[in-house]
Amino acid sequence: MKDATTVWAEAMLAAALLAVDPRLGGAVVRAGPGPVRDSWVSGFRALLGEETPWRRLPPGIGDERLLGGLDFGAALGSGRRVLQRGLLAEADGGVVIAPIAERLASGTASRLAGALDTGVIGLERDGMAESLRARFLLVALDEGADEDERVAETLAEHLAFAIDLDGVGHRDALPISATDADVAEAREALLRVAAPDLSMVEAICGAAQALGIGSMRAPVLALRVAAALAALEGRDAIEPEDLSTAARLVLAPRATRVPEVTAEAEPDTRPDDTLTEEPEAGNPDATPPDDELSAAENDDTAATLDDLVLDAVRAALPDGLEALWMDQGRVARSAAMSSGRSGARRASPDRGRRIASRPGLPKQASGLDVVETLKAAAPWQKVRGALLGHERGPMRIRRDDFRIRRFEQRSESTVIFVVDASGSAALQRLAETKGAVELLLAEAYVKRTQVALIAFRGTAAELLLPPTRSLTRARRSLAELAGGGATPLAAALEAAAVLGIAERAKGRTPVLVIMTDGRGNIALDGAAFRTRAETDALNAARRIRGTGMAVALIDISPRPRGDGQKLAEAMGARFAALPYVEASRVREVVRSLEGAG
Repeated sequence: MKDATTVWAEAMLAAALLAVDPRLGGAVVRAGPGPVRDSWVSGFRALLGEETPWRRLPPGIGDERLLGGLDFGAALGSGRRVLQRGLLAEADGGVVIAPIAERLASGTASRLAGALDTGVIGLERDGMAESLRARFLLVALDEGADEDERVAETLAEHLAFAIDLDGVGHRDALPISATDADVAEAREALLRVAAPDLSMVEAICGAAQALGIGSMRAPVLALRVAAALAALEGRDAIEPEDLSTAARLVLAPRATRVPEVTAEAEPDTRPDDTLTEEPEAGNPDATPPDDELSAAENDDTAATLDDLVLDAVRAALPDGLEALWMDQGRVARSAAMSSGRSGARRASPDRGRRIASRPGLPKQASGLDVVETLKAAAPWQKVRGALLGHERGPMRIRRDDFRIRRFEQRSESTVIFVVDASGSAALQRLAETKGAVELLLAEAYVKRTQVALIAFRGTAAELLLPPTRSLTRARRSLAELAGGGATPLAAALEAAAVLGIAERAKGRTPVLVIMTDGRGNIALDGAAFRTRAETDALNAARRIRGTGMAVALIDISPRPRGDGQKLAEAMGARFAALPYVEASRVREVVRSLEGAG
C-alpha cells in the first residue's frame, strides 16, 4: 500500500502532466471537500497561466447553459438570431471543474464525454446550426461515500488519471515543485518528443490486456503520458522509465484483474561442450548472421520492456484487487446500469420528458419556448401592424404571447424494507425472508434507487441501513440481522414513517415494504401489553396512510390469521399473504408499487 507522501507526489505529478498535454482529458479526483482537495486544485491552477479559462459546472446544469443556444434578450433587441455560447465553449483552452461528479446526470456525462472526444460542440437548435470549439481539461471531483458511487464509466474512461486523496492528510499536501514556466518549456519540448516505437506500443497494449482493461483509450492515454513525462525531463525520446511510470499512473487504477506471473526460465542444463560448440572448419555460414543476432537482441529487449511495464503496474495495483480475481481469471463486473423506472413523476424546469408548454413569463431565456411563442404571436401580426400604421416590419411579440417550456421527470425512489425479526416471525423462516429481501436489494441497486433497512425485535426498531445505493453494505447489514424476541411493531411503523417523510423532503419517493405477521406485542412506550401494542400499531398505520406513501405489507406467517390484512387496510397498503416467502412474488409486489407511482 502506498504511503500518503507517495500518493500526494503522484497526484501532483499528474497535475503537471495535465498542464503539459491537455489531450490527456483530465482526472477523476476522489476526495471529500477539504484543505487537501483544495490544495491539489490550487496547485494545478498555479501551473496554468492566469489567462486560462476556469469554469465550474453547476449541479443540474441544463443543455442550453452547457452547450449554448439562442440569446433571447439579444435576439429581441436586434431582430435576428444571436448565439449564446455555452459553458463548455467558454472553457475552450481551459479547465472545467465538476463537483459531485458521481451524481452527474447520464445525459450531462455523455455530452461531456462527447466534447472531450471531438473538442467541438455542435449546435442544431432554434433554427441555428453552429460548431464551437471546446477543448478543455475536466477535473471530476468524486465525493461518493460508498464504493458504488463512482463517476460514470463512459466519462471516466476519457480522463487519463484517477486520483484518490482520501488517505492524504493536510500535512502531506505540500506545494508542487514545478512552476508554470516549467510547464511552458515542457509544452515546447513535447512537440519534439519522438513517437513511441513498436515495442513500446506492444508493451503498453500487452499490459492493458493482462490487467483486463478492455478500452483502447487507456493505452493511448498511457503513451501520451509517457511522452509528457519525457517532455518534463527535457528529453526528445521516451525512455523505459517513462513507460513504467505512465503504466503505473494510467493503467493500474483501471485494472480489473491481477496479471499472471510467468514462471522464470529454467536454467540450461546442457553440457558445457554443447554450449561452446565451435563452428565447423571450412563452414563460414555456421556462425549466425548479424541480422539474426539483431532480431534476437530486439526480442530480448521487447520482453524486458514488457516485464518492466508489468512489474511497475503490479506494484501500484489497488489493495483488494487480488480478492476480485476469480472464476479462472475473470472478474465479476456489473453490467451497464439502466435508469429504469423509479419514483413518482415531478415537474422539472429544465430536465426530463418534454410536456406541453404553458403561457407565462420565463425567468431565463432557457425557459422560453421560442417556437410556441412565435406560433402564438403569428396570427396577430396584421392586426398589430395596422394599429401601428405599417404592416411590414419585425415580428411584434407581446406579453401574452410568451410560452414557457415544461418538463416532467421521475424522481429517485427510496425502498424502505421493514423486516420483522421477532420470535413470532418464525426464526426458521427468517433466512427465506432475507433471501427475498436480498433479491429486491439487487434489483433496486440496478435501477439506481436508494435502499434502507429497518429491523424490529425485542423492544425497539433499529435502522440497520440508512438510505444507500451500496449493495455491499446492504448485504452486510442483512447478514447481521438476528432473530428472536418480542414484536415492537408500532415502533417499527413509526420509524418507517419518519424515514419516509425525511426522504420525501429530499425530493425522493419513499416506498415502504413491510414484512411481518402483523401481531405486535410491545407498545410504543416499551410496555409488554398486547392490547395497547395493537392500538399503537393501528394508529401508526393510519398516520402512514395520511402521508400518502406507497406501502406493501407482506404477511409472512405460516398460517395468516388476518392481523396483517387488518393492519394493511388501516394504512392503505397493498396486501399479500405469502406463507412461503418466494422472492419472485415479493418482487412482483414491489414492482406494482413502483408502477403505481
